[in-house]
Amino acid sequence: MRGGQTKNAALTTALAFHYQVLIGLEKCFALEEGQSIWFEKDGDVSLISPNTLTSSQTEVKDYSAALTDHHENFWKTLKNWLATEFDHTQYGVLVLHTTQAFGSTTQLKDWNTQTADQRLQVLKDIYAERTNEQLNSEKPSDIIKLQKTVMACSEALLKSVLGKVTLFTEADNAQNLEQCILAKPVGIPKNNLSSYLQGLVGFVYAQATQHSWSISQLAFRAKCEELTALLCKREFTFPVFSGYEASDLEVELHQDKLFVQKIAEIEHHAMIPDAIGNWLELQNSFLEQLDEYPLYKDKTVTYQNQLVKKYKLAYSSAQLESVDAIKSSKLLYNKTMQEHPLNMGNDIPPIEYKNGLIHDAMDDEERDLKWRVEP
Repeated sequence: MRGGQTKNAALTTALAFHYQVLIGLEKCFALEEGQSIWFEKDGDVSLISPNTLTSSQTEVKDYSAALTDHHENFWKTLKNWLATEFDHTQYGVLVLHTTQAFGSTTQLKDWNTQTADQRLQVLKDIYAERTNEQLNSEKPSDIIKLQKTVMACSEALLKSVLGKVTLFTEADNAQNLEQCILAKPVGIPKNNLSSYLQGLVGFVYAQATQHSWSISQLAFRAKCEELTALLCKREFTFPVFSGYEASDLEVELHQDKLFVQKIAEIEHHAMIPDAIGNWLELQNSFLEQLDEYPLYKDKTVTYQNQLVKKYKLAYSSAQLESVDAIKSSKLLYNKTMQEHPLNMGNDIPPIEYKNGLIHDAMDDEERDLKWRVEP
């Protein structure tokens, strides 16, 4: 078996169809009461509204080549909209939604600001570039066949259809479209957004039957509410605390910190590297790009206040039992560091997190905490 990718027409078709589904899904977010999105009704994606003028039919194209005067994408789409089996009167807007950018010399670039008469003249000017030899060839190219079919329509029909056509160029590709969709929900953690998108895409596909494929505004809103209620719920998670021990350089760098001086004051020098390591891990956790950072910060403040209250009671007890200040101080330090963390809701925080918060509180001059036990 050869390495690398192989050409796979079925895969290409599937990806193109998935892109079409993403376009329809994105449109679902803008649905108003009574409206619905249909797939493969009169083309790729249709927005059906009680008011015909606000109904639209969209042809979805994912191309990399530029949109030029003679590009098959443009002319084939016009041919489909001009066909007798397509009832354009059901729609107020016809959209060619393409990832293509306008070619540098195309006569189509001002299309969206032109009248139906001006657009028809543009088609005539482009068509006039064809030679008699090209038009009368026994085996004309596919693009010439399309152009001949379009230009053979009556001017009345052409004007009626052309007046509704909008060219939406440089549209987002599938990846960017997914990011756009993921920016819409509010209240869902970042880690759950992928599940949210998968849930919506699965919902869209599930609406297809042998007879029709549509999503109503009511059904889509209900699904969004269901997924939001499900995925906004999650247990609070802590950053990783590994029990980091500070290096000699870090000890030297932070030796003047108030919380370090308080440990040195009770001659517990061997504990300083661990203390600085716990404190550094806590400070670093505040700098991490956590999805739930605001929640983490709020919970941390509340939890630290609980630890300080508990410590004050322990300090008071140590004062009552003190015989030797240094010995009692070291025992208080050891007992405090070894204590099992208080629960935070249903979670038990890492012990390094708890200890880091105690050192952080010791570093706060206003709290006036200390390790040295004084009767």
